[in-house]
Formats: sequence, structure tokens, C-alpha cells
Amino acid sequence: MAAANHHFSNQQQDDTVIVTGAAGGIGSALAAAYASAGHRVVLSDRNAEAGQRVMDRIIEKGASEERMMFHAADLRRPEQIGRLFQTAAERFGSVDVLINNAGFGHTVSLYELSIEQWDDVIDTNLRGTFLCSRAAATLMRGQRTGGRIVNIASTRAAMSEVNTEAYAASKGGIVSLTHAMAVSLGPDGIRVNCISPGWIETGDYDALREADHIQHPAGRVGRTDDIVRACFYLTDRENSFVTGINLTVDGGMTVKMIYEP
Repeated sequence: MAAANHHFSNQQQDDTVIVTGAAGGIGSALAAAYASAGHRVVLSDRNAEAGQRVMDRIIEKGASEERMMFHAADLRRPEQIGRLFQTAAERFGSVDVLINNAGFGHTVSLYELSIEQWDDVIDTNLRGTFLCSRAAATLMRGQRTGGRIVNIASTRAAMSEVNTEAYAASKGGIVSLTHAMAVSLGPDGIRVNCISPGWIETGDYDALREADHIQHPAGRVGRTDDIVRACFYLTDRENSFVTGINLTVDGGMTVKMIYEP
């Protein structure tokens, strides 16, 4: 929630921003930052209680209650996605920015990963990103200012730890989906980009070890504010020449060659 203390003055003040997975560490920081910058913010998460708590905390820190809304939605349920966007458009009149942040994974042996677990991850992370983007684009294409979509992928699209097949597949799919949608939606004035975070610590940053920091070429583990700044760059109306990219925010880890000593 540290991002709520920052004001990103270069942002337009009249966008409606939808953040999925808003109850999590990155999602809550994004929602807080966009609210702090004066935007209308729609928070969504399938955990209704946690999502409502996040919104209440943001309002307690000074955000306008009239310019915020929480709407619970399970992205595995297409009808709930439809209601989310319909409700947001009815409440605020437009959808200008969508940040597809919702996602999770199962760390389970490939030999034991069930079809149900695989489908839950793919349906939430990848299919959910597609369906939310399509719903948003349907609203955005009729707007004079078009729209901006940012998908939160992961460096796991390009590198993996063991037993993360479903998560890696979903994030790789999101990277590819991003450039496909950027091409398809460009004529409608909609820009689509994605961010691939590396290690972004959402817990106790002070508890990290020196070894955690120095393994990064940037010299530190990432913070949620690092993703906030990347999102603000990609959703700035002035950056209209930036679309279809995968912005890696990982402190340089994916370009570092690692050998056993």
C-alpha cells in the first residue's frame, strides 16, 4: 500500500481505471496509486471481503468514496466478467484503462497436477485476461479517447522454477495475447501492453536478506511501486506510440547468466 503515498502528477485526472486482482499486493498498490492520482477506480477480486477491505483502506487515506467502487468477480465465470464491466460503465460512464492483474498458480508436480487445477489457472489468468480485455474493448472503441489495456504477465513466461507448468503457460499466453490484441485493437484506438514483473516483494521488505538483493543486477529486490510506475507509463495518454510491448521489470534478473560456483 506504500504506493498510495505517491502522487504521479503526469497522469490524466479523469480516467476510469479497472484493476482486477485488487486484493493482492500489486493489485492493491495499483488501485491505491491510481486513486491517489485522482482517477475513478474500480477494484475487482473474487475475494469480496479482502477487496472491500482494500478499498476501505484507500478511502481512509483520503481517496474520494464517490470515485471508487468494488465489484466482486470470479474470472473463471464469464457472466461475472460481463456484470463487472456493465456495472463499471453504468457507474462511471466510461472504461478508459484496464489492468489485468488477477492471477495465481499451483506449485504441484507435473505428474500430480490435476486437470481441474490446470483449468483453474488457465481460466483465471489467461482466459480471464482475454474476456476482460474483450469486454473493456467493446466499451473503449466507442470512446473518443479510445482506451489502454495493461496485462500483468511475469518473467515466468521466459524462465521457470520446477512444478509451475500451469502458471508459466498462462503467463506465456498473456505475452502472446498482448501483441495479438495490440494489432487487432489498434484501429479502434486501443493500446495493449504487458508488464512482466520479476521478484516483487509484497510482504515485509525489511525482512529480505542481503543475498536476496545482491543477486539482482539492479542491487535490490523489486517493490510494488516499481510496477505502479511501469503501469503509469503505459497508461499515460501521451504515450500513444507505445503498444504491443512486454515491459520487463525485474531488476535485470532475466538477462543475468547464472553458473554454479
